[in-house]
Amino acid sequence: MILSCSNISKAFGSNQVIKHASFHIEDHEKAAIVGINGAGKSTLLKIIIGELPADDGDVVVSKGKSIGYLAQHQDLSGNRTVYQEVLEIKRPVMEMEARIRQLELAMKHASGEELDAMLTTYSRLNHEFEQLNGYAYQSEVTGVLKGLGFTEEEFQKPVSALSGGQKTRVSLGRLLLTKPDIILLDEPTNHLDMESIAWLEGYLINYDGSVIIVAHDRYFLDRVVTKIIELDNGLMNVYQGNYTDYSGKRAMIRDAQMKAYLNQQQEIRHQEEVIAKLKSFNREKSIRRAESREKMLDKIEKLDKPTEINDEMRIRLEPNIISGNDVLTVRSLKKAFDQNLLFKDINFDIKRGERVAIIGGNGTGKTTILKILNGIVEPDTGEISLGSKVHIGYYDQEHQVLHMEKTLFDELQDTYPSMNNTQIRNILAAFLFTGDDVFKRIKDLSGGERGRVSLAKLMLSEANFLILDEPTNHLDITSKEILEDALVNYSGTILYVSHDRYFINKTATRILDLTNQTLVNYIGNYDYYLEKKEVMTNLYAAPLSAKNDSQEDTSDTKLDWKAQKEEQARLRKRQNDLKKTEDEIHHLEIRDGEIDEALGKEEIFTDVSKLMELNKEKEAIRQRLDELYELWEELAE
Repeated sequence: MILSCSNISKAFGSNQVIKHASFHIEDHEKAAIVGINGAGKSTLLKIIIGELPADDGDVVVSKGKSIGYLAQHQDLSGNRTVYQEVLEIKRPVMEMEARIRQLELAMKHASGEELDAMLTTYSRLNHEFEQLNGYAYQSEVTGVLKGLGFTEEEFQKPVSALSGGQKTRVSLGRLLLTKPDIILLDEPTNHLDMESIAWLEGYLINYDGSVIIVAHDRYFLDRVVTKIIELDNGLMNVYQGNYTDYSGKRAMIRDAQMKAYLNQQQEIRHQEEVIAKLKSFNREKSIRRAESREKMLDKIEKLDKPTEINDEMRIRLEPNIISGNDVLTVRSLKKAFDQNLLFKDINFDIKRGERVAIIGGNGTGKTTILKILNGIVEPDTGEISLGSKVHIGYYDQEHQVLHMEKTLFDELQDTYPSMNNTQIRNILAAFLFTGDDVFKRIKDLSGGERGRVSLAKLMLSEANFLILDEPTNHLDITSKEILEDALVNYSGTILYVSHDRYFINKTATRILDLTNQTLVNYIGNYDYYLEKKEVMTNLYAAPLSAKNDSQEDTSDTKLDWKAQKEEQARLRKRQNDLKKTEDEIHHLEIRDGEIDEALGKEEIFTDVSKLMELNKEKEAIRQRLDELYELWEELAE
């Protein structure tokens, strides 16, 4: 055991955030702390690192073990470049290297005992240098920076000129290279694109120390952690396994708790009815029995109703009009900002009922595409056409569709003037804004609260084509799951940008990957995309380094939209044929079994005509199954 937390409690004023929480972490163990926004996850990390004192309880770290901590927000300053800032972590190694070089020079002019002493020191330093991976420290720094999404051109940027997200990535790089025995990470994936998150997953999975992560990225948690520490309403529960394991166990436990609560409530009601009836008899013996039951009832330890704070958030998205089958057509779309070409020759269609995710690295232009579709940004070239009866509902991650000076109440009332006060309050209550909350100004809300207001407006719009930009940003896991269910059950059409791979895997029926200035189409969810990514990218999106920068025409390996559509249609037909073949095999095998069972019955094998008829059918089934087995093999290849 490398870390132990015993009976940790913490309150801010009258708000008890953590109540008698206990858990421990083993050597090399990877664990996650989960819970809704405001549950106390970041507070617990700060208590472990010693940044906040606990009101009660103890944190014990094994003797000689080091802890490294990455907070959500970083404020790096100074004149160092990105590379220099991260390289500084290797200062002891660089000083050792300089000392080794000095000794090499000095030994040329030394002799006797002095030389022997120098050789002893030189040998010791060389051994230590090797142990610290000294011969590869520069490539190690470069590898971490590239893994976290920095290009070599960005290596020379001063850290003072970086955005908040870039500073967090630099701090993460520094932390990883210090290699502490225990790493504490608070939302490490917030400012990373998908490739960087995948790199960080691999790094942490293979990390030799212990890791404790606070994150809302469920796909990331599924891959990295083997223990889940849940904070729920101040109480802590520990589950073995990854996030999916935890989610299943939590649901089972919660169902059991709810059944126990309902059973107890039923028993209490029954006892109260019996007591009332006994008292109504107005006989001394009956009254004594009623009083005895009352005493027993008072001694019962009443169970609390199991709840999750966001359980009451209700999202129901439903279009008021059904659109035509062709929802959106985009042809030859191009956009550049100054000399920075984001994309060109973008072509895609969206049909009614599809849920399409646009994915890609940071800065590739995903949000720009959505803004072009909504008329917020003008394309350089290209045509966009909406289908018949298409009504767009737009969710913007920057919440530009909200008016910062308005109250929540006014925001809804001004957008939907036909709604009365009660209706507006009911809608806001469905998104967890009750009482005086409805009179808060938009500008005073947190990012997650603004997201809930935007979702409320989206629900009221009754749009049949939803365009969503990072809809899960700032949402805790419970809220994400509620939104996922709403989108999966939505009968309209959805186009969205997201970095949340679990969310994409759950909701997307198709993925458009914006890579190397073009789109690659995948008919499936995120798991399907991972399976086909390498092949499809090589086929339809040659790396930019392989292209002539001045060449405007598409190269042989660049996405040929028409050819790709035909290939995808062929693959879809093959998948449908495979499903039909499997279904027919299944039905024939069942029928074949039924015939075998019938042939064993006396009324059948004594009836010659019936026997011949069934044998003839069985032979036909055998021949057809032989054909289907061969066909299945061809289709499954």
